[in-house]
Amino acid sequence: MDHRAAIAASLTATLLLVTEMAGNPVCAHADADNCQATAAAAYRWGAPERSDDFDGPASLAGWDLYNGPGHAGNGRRTPSAIAVADGVLTITGDPEGNSEGMSWSPAQTYGRWEVCVKSTVASPNYHSVQLLWPARSGGGEIDFMEISDPSRQSVDAFVHWGSGRQEAGHIRIDATQWHSWAVEWSPQRIATFVDGAQWWETTDPAHIPTGPMRMCMQLDNFGGDVSEGGQQFVDWARQYSL
Repeated sequence: MDHRAAIAASLTATLLLVTEMAGNPVCAHADADNCQATAAAAYRWGAPERSDDFDGPASLAGWDLYNGPGHAGNGRRTPSAIAVADGVLTITGDPEGNSEGMSWSPAQTYGRWEVCVKSTVASPNYHSVQLLWPARSGGGEIDFMEISDPSRQSVDAFVHWGSGRQEAGHIRIDATQWHSWAVEWSPQRIATFVDGAQWWETTDPAHIPTGPMRMCMQLDNFGGDVSEGGQQFVDWARQYSL
């Protein structure tokens, strides 16, 4: 399969090359039109097993919030960096290097997850990430939306396995706008989607995790310059069985 051709054909309406950047917003509001195109609808995944529309702080009861050292020891992960208002979850990374992440429990082996997300232009070392993380050590990792580009115009997918090995996909898209990001994890493949269209997959069985994983949302401090801070906004999250 020619993935470049598939991307060009299926995402013409949604993919954008680098455009005029908007300034960092201080808040975001949920809107009925956010992320209307979804993988769940396009591929008929059915009703979600669970979902969170972040209608209020009580929705965080289903999440485990991090509290400790930041990514690779950079800054701190603190629940104070999380806010829920107007139907949107906000994770803020501050100029001191403090940010946050959270995981959805319980863990699950195989499934589909989809999240409506946008991220602000940010410091070069704040990565906006949606991922599956192993419930047991040594279980691999699936990053189905990782944004290291400070302009938020390029998004990566990574499957980590073994000892420091990884496989990656890349897409150009304006991630400062709302998009639905999804992953399908099965024994046969890992596939990633944006706005209802598949943009990357791996089918190498040696790379596919086999143990239970949790979906996580993180704004990771990779060290260095974080003076401008950054934010990740999430309108909703959904989990489906295979």
